[in-house]
Amino acid sequence: MIENENKSPLNKPVFITSSALILCLLIFAAGTPETADALFQKLQSAIVTNGSWFYVFTVAVIVVFVVFLGMSRYGEIKLGPDHASPEFSFGTWLSMLFAAGMGIGLMFFGVAEPLMHFLAPPTAQAESIDAVREAMKTTFFHWGVHAWAIYAVVALILGYFAYRQNLPLTLRSALYPLIGDRIYGWPGHIVDIFAVTSTVFGVSTSLGFGASQVNAGFNYLFGLPSNTGVQIAIMAGVVGLAVISVTTGLEKGIRRLSETNMVLALLLLLIVLVLGPTVFLLQAFMQNTGAYLSDLVRNTFNLFAYEKTDWIGGWTIFYWGWWLAWAPFVGLFIARISYGRTIREFVMGVLLIPSAFTLFWMTVFGNTAIDQVLVQGKDVLAQMVNEDTSVALFVFLEQFPFSSVLSLIAVLMVIVFFVTSCDSGAMVVDMLCSHGENNTPLWQRVYWAVGVGVVSSILLYAGGLGALQTMTIAAALPFAIVLLIAISGLLKALRIEAYKRESLQVLTGTPQHNDSDKNWKERLENIVTFPDETAVRRYINKVVKPALTEVGEEFKAQQFEIKIEDTDEALILTVDMGNDPEFIYAVHPVPTEQPEFGPSDTPALDENEKATYYRAEVHLSEGGQNYDIMGWSKISVINDVIDHYHKHQHFIHLLK
Repeated sequence: MIENENKSPLNKPVFITSSALILCLLIFAAGTPETADALFQKLQSAIVTNGSWFYVFTVAVIVVFVVFLGMSRYGEIKLGPDHASPEFSFGTWLSMLFAAGMGIGLMFFGVAEPLMHFLAPPTAQAESIDAVREAMKTTFFHWGVHAWAIYAVVALILGYFAYRQNLPLTLRSALYPLIGDRIYGWPGHIVDIFAVTSTVFGVSTSLGFGASQVNAGFNYLFGLPSNTGVQIAIMAGVVGLAVISVTTGLEKGIRRLSETNMVLALLLLLIVLVLGPTVFLLQAFMQNTGAYLSDLVRNTFNLFAYEKTDWIGGWTIFYWGWWLAWAPFVGLFIARISYGRTIREFVMGVLLIPSAFTLFWMTVFGNTAIDQVLVQGKDVLAQMVNEDTSVALFVFLEQFPFSSVLSLIAVLMVIVFFVTSCDSGAMVVDMLCSHGENNTPLWQRVYWAVGVGVVSSILLYAGGLGALQTMTIAAALPFAIVLLIAISGLLKALRIEAYKRESLQVLTGTPQHNDSDKNWKERLENIVTFPDETAVRRYINKVVKPALTEVGEEFKAQQFEIKIEDTDEALILTVDMGNDPEFIYAVHPVPTEQPEFGPSDTPALDENEKATYYRAEVHLSEGGQNYDIMGWSKISVINDVIDHYHKHQHFIHLLK
């Protein structure tokens, strides 16, 4: 696979075309909001009528595929070389993917959606006990594993091809199995332009609708007027905070905000759980989960084909389209933060843990809200949900002690979630316009962060948010087709990975040392000593380089094309195999933490300082093999190269 040779940090065709397309759609949606809304509503209605089965089929395939990957032999494969380690701790990773994937939705719909289903269930009698069961089951269905599976599969595809196959971390890489190196031309540009446009409008519409919830919170807490001008001012403040965050980068900005919001979310969740009907909520969570899992397959494929209703289009198809529309943004962001995770760990972290937390959140807030209406007779909450869903959370919190404090926490959470979404969206769009690179000029990141706020403000003022939301969901249809093709490409690539692993296990054994030129005491000394970087580099130059040169000359004599590269990072032998995958054998000087045992003359260190030594580690095309050849003789190194080449030949045989 060839890598993009364009060294410019900015992909001008994607950047300029995306900006122009966004401007044109913005003028259309804001200039003629009624016409735009009618057009896109008609388009969405046609999709629901004729293509709802395809949405359902696509999402079902995605869920089955992601679960299969997590349980299969492919689960041990890393999103990165074999020697890669995760960039972020598990807790930080979960916080960031949760903030980007679901956070703001739970704040907006955690109270409102269960109540809406309770008041108008698809099949049960409204405001009955059966309606409670159906409301929670339906909410679980729309916010459970299906949504996270869509995000997970996009992130897996992008992360695998970017970190494992060295392709750009942009949406175009998902098409590599289909069009090959043409992803670096206009076909790839078009895919990334689609992703940029979808992300900008998706984040903008979310930011616009969510500003009303922040405004509602400020209105409740401080009596601030609730109108478009205030909401635009709120968005300006959110974008300003996002610009500050985006200038600090992923490590400090998004990471710290996500961790802060996760703490606030847990705090609010626990307070509502303790102050609410605690035992009932724990019982309800178990029962809701059981009902959700028992009907998962039936609900997944239920299109209400025999019961003619608009409910399926207004809820399930809407959600599947919305999750698919958000998948380029959220999937690419999750891929960016998931380097070094195994596929099994990734599936557990992206599919199971966030789903469980989401469902528990919906139980605590949704069941408590329904209990307030059904048992306690708080009809004002039901009335408010029907009139203005953005205020539902604050009317709900008003029923608890310290309601002002709880509402303040909720407003802070909504603001931080919006800042994180705006920040993450700007980072993702910037990467899409920069060949997948994250280290880009500051002006590019600020341009997109401000751009999202400007688009959202104009649409909010002109009344075009609904039209753009409908357009974004309709655009999920072609993306679903591309996604199914990309899934087949990922599966094909993973099968090749499995063949490679099988070839490494067949023929494995003790390296063929021929140490007649040195006695066992010298071998033991090499094993128990901890060489520094200078010693390892000297060994690579004096022993490994002549060994690779000698074996390379023999490959040349056998009519192979070879290349030997001596860089600061490694000494690399590459053997060209024609149309088959090339053979790579490299030796890297790798710093490693020193074990506690060692020679008695090891210099003393401060208690906070860790001793390190260097290893001469072998790397193949799939990454580090986690063994050290420091001190091996030249003939032993040559035998190791031949051994791995033999395994590589077996791998090619398995591909035929």
